[in-house]
Amino acid sequence: MEEQPEHQPEAQPGTPPVGTVEPVVLTTERLILRAPRESDIDAVFAACQDAEIQRWTVVPSPYRREDAEFYVRELAIEGWRTGENRIWSVFERESGALVGSQGLMACPGRSGVAEVGWWATKEFRGRGYTAEAARAVVRYALTELGLRRVEWLAYVGNEGSRAVAEKVGFRFEGTLRSYAEQRGRFHDSWVAGLLATDLTD
Repeated sequence: MEEQPEHQPEAQPGTPPVGTVEPVVLTTERLILRAPRESDIDAVFAACQDAEIQRWTVVPSPYRREDAEFYVRELAIEGWRTGENRIWSVFERESGALVGSQGLMACPGRSGVAEVGWWATKEFRGRGYTAEAARAVVRYALTELGLRRVEWLAYVGNEGSRAVAEKVGFRFEGTLRSYAEQRGRFHDSWVAGLLATDLTD
């Protein structure tokens, strides 16, 4: 475990942490969420061959094994180190199988705001796992990190992601035209928000 620097300034609620951020493990009734590891590369590579994940997210298309290696070895590690992009691999407790991914990305220039995103492996869709994992992530963001707002964005037409957001409690706030970039193209995007006061037990 890497040691923390001495006399590290204390982070204020709703502000990006200073220095190295230790990855956090989240647990739910059926799931374990933890930072990606080297042992996840093959499962991530297999999951991201799915055309639906490539259609609705910014993962590379075609998706190569090198992309999974970058995701685990660089993107996730740097994201956790800075606290700017916390990434979790999501596993079914019973089987240990990878069921998806969750991410919490800081919004530059907007204090106390982060964007949540996710994908789910096709074999485990329809079981409520993505909503269960997302609830754990947004609760962590709004209570443990003290953020004032978590946003969800999805390309218009991504009904599956929108259904998850609604189950989690996000409030739909509108459509942003030509907003979100994906591989050089801009898409109209739905946006929804969740505040600490929106959380339910």
